Amino acid sequence: MQFMVYDPNFKPEEATPPTPEMMAEMGKFIQEAIQAGVLVATGALQPKGTRLRLSGGKFTVTDGPFIELKELLAGWAVLRVKSLDEAIEWCKRFRSIVGEGESEIVQVFGPEDYGSA
Repeated sequence: MQFMVYDPNFKPEEATPPTPEMMAEMGKFIQEAIQAGVLVATGALQPKGTRLRLSGGKFTVTDGPFIELKELLAGWAVLRVKSLDEAIEWCKRFRSIVGEGESEIVQVFGPEDYGSA
């Protein structure tokens, strides 16, 4: 099972830079998650995106920002675990490092979830 995790309430204008100690602890945590095969990908989104639409046989391209991106500015991670409970435990460890706030955990479906063709 894979889950995307992000902070739905992150406000970049209110964020304080992480301390060197937090960065060191986060580095150890990330390394452990990679070695355990749990951390699939991590990243952050820029506040500006581009939207492509096909309608009536014509493509249109619209530059953002789009409000949905605000929720993922802080970053996101994709975890590969055996269950939601395991994802929750990894997220508890993460949240213990970065401090108070929320982590939203959403299951991600991929080709392996639909069986072989």
